[in-house]
Amino acid sequence: MATAERRELVIGTRGSKLALWQSEYVKAMLEELTGLPVSLKVIKTTGDRILDVPLAKVGGKGLFTKELEVELMAGMVDLCVHSMKDVPTELPEGCIIAAMPERVDARDVIVSGAGYDLTTLPQGARVGTSSLRRVAQVRALRPDLEIVDVRGNLDTRMRKAEEGEVDAVVLAAAGITRMGWADRISSYIPTTQMVSAVGQGAIGIEIREDDEEMLHVMERIGHPETMECVTAERVVMRMLEGGCQVPIGAYARYEDETLTVDAMVGAVDGTHIVRQQMCGDAGEPGALGEAMVARLLQLGAGEILESIRGAVGADELLGT
Repeated sequence: MATAERRELVIGTRGSKLALWQSEYVKAMLEELTGLPVSLKVIKTTGDRILDVPLAKVGGKGLFTKELEVELMAGMVDLCVHSMKDVPTELPEGCIIAAMPERVDARDVIVSGAGYDLTTLPQGARVGTSSLRRVAQVRALRPDLEIVDVRGNLDTRMRKAEEGEVDAVVLAAAGITRMGWADRISSYIPTTQMVSAVGQGAIGIEIREDDEEMLHVMERIGHPETMECVTAERVVMRMLEGGCQVPIGAYARYEDETLTVDAMVGAVDGTHIVRQQMCGDAGEPGALGEAMVARLLQLGAGEILESIRGAVGADELLGT
């Protein structure tokens, strides 16, 4: 599929170990499909630079994607590889998520040096996470636990639990598994207990909308079922105007031939969680996402979101 115009392809990526793993994974597929050499261009994002402040306090959208998209639109890279849970629901004009390879495990997990799970953590144990979605759901399940904001790359956060700085951290199964560290997972949290982040476990490939050559390549890389599931989740996020600062979860999957989605909106203190499961027709992810939002709003999600957006700041949100 190589053409005379293109002699190589350049992937824009963040520099974390996980981001590089994901980009190398896409690189191997591209080289096999196109016969072109593929290189990686590491680009530092705002989210990579600010590690000492909770994401809810940083604010803004595209903390882990904006700088990559600038390079994409300037033609400095041919595509960007993202963790889909980092991708805002509104993309810059002229950019599209053209493909998602098959998703891996979307669950959250516990990493703990002492081998705890959510039920066996001692009273008052310290649990690390920087996600308001996880904070809300952990507090709903275990209001006695102390939440500690933990940022940094994946290995850094795991070591904080393994070395006893905190009793446990809550992380995504997908990244740990992709890095070959599954043996460090203490327990998996079922989605019946904790609804995953929108796009969790999925890799997204972003290209310029008018790049027809790359569009054709993406058709051969993408996994349609993953794209449909994540699309349903992203409709929930977009319509509820969620982001890093809002405790929203949505997880869609195919059960037999039916598209099923779980979604939640929660107060950060864990006292009020609105959660629903709905099923819809295969091939209609947008309609299912819209129906889910209507139901969540009927159940009081709007009032929860209004109170969160009216909070003075991240300290108030996190209860610190």
